[in-house]
Amino acid sequence: MRAFVIPSPQCSSVELARVPVPRIGREELLVRIKAVGVGIHDSYFLPPGISYPFPIGIEAAGVVEEVGSAVAGHQPGDRIAFVSSMQVRGGTWAEYAAVRADSLIVPIPAGLDFEQAAAVPVAGNTTLRAFRTLPPIQAGGSIFVAGASGAIGTFAVQLARAKGWQVAASASQHNHEYLASLGATKIVDYHDRSWPDEIRRWRPGGTDAALAIQPNTTADSLRVVKDGGTVITISGDQVAPTPGVTVAMPSHSINVRDELVALMERIASGQMRLTIEKVYPFEDGLEALAKVRTRRARGKTVLTLR
Repeated sequence: MRAFVIPSPQCSSVELARVPVPRIGREELLVRIKAVGVGIHDSYFLPPGISYPFPIGIEAAGVVEEVGSAVAGHQPGDRIAFVSSMQVRGGTWAEYAAVRADSLIVPIPAGLDFEQAAAVPVAGNTTLRAFRTLPPIQAGGSIFVAGASGAIGTFAVQLARAKGWQVAASASQHNHEYLASLGATKIVDYHDRSWPDEIRRWRPGGTDAALAIQPNTTADSLRVVKDGGTVITISGDQVAPTPGVTVAMPSHSINVRDELVALMERIASGQMRLTIEKVYPFEDGLEALAKVRTRRARGKTVLTLR
């Protein structure tokens, strides 16, 4: 099969190659990949003990081809979207992937195609876990989303508005109209170093919380959150403690599968907006990876396998 791989332990670059179709174990599914969600870390999440060449990728949508003898709840022909990070048989940037049955796997609802379904699992899962990590915020509360135009921010702004929160968001000027269309009520340009002052004028006491998505946004986000508020750092920025403000990462122990299923159903029904910036043919995967690594995105980038 075709796969984008890291060819050897000594080589960190990615290349398109032909590798064997993985053989599944008792607790695995073999999935024919139809579309891949492209993420900035797709070539970085590598489990220990892998064999090379190793297919990269952690998110995809496709059709179940085979199920292991110990697998329940899945059968050949199922249309699924999934997250399969840290799996020693390889990742999703391939024509087939072996997926552990205990991975985050959700059915694709009627009305979503494979490209749309592949764009949801990682961003949706991350956003939902981040919101679940937050202390309760009442309707009418507020949140600041730093770096809001990408896939996670696109979901975060809409989910916050659905909860009745007021949303401030940062992005380049190019994406301000886009964020307004998602429901953001205060939008600032992160190139302008005075943007925290704008947020403070909009919410004089500070926002209830902030979601720092892009690297190096957590420290500035601390400046706009009220005393007793919380900053969730998606990027994992390490910052000095700030009295009165809690900094946390999304908890990996939170199971949001049911919420992710509901999110995909809302997208399929038109109640939630999904933005795919560009769909690349599979063979153009390196171009797609280079694009997402610029961190200048509107929504999600996807590869398609026809």
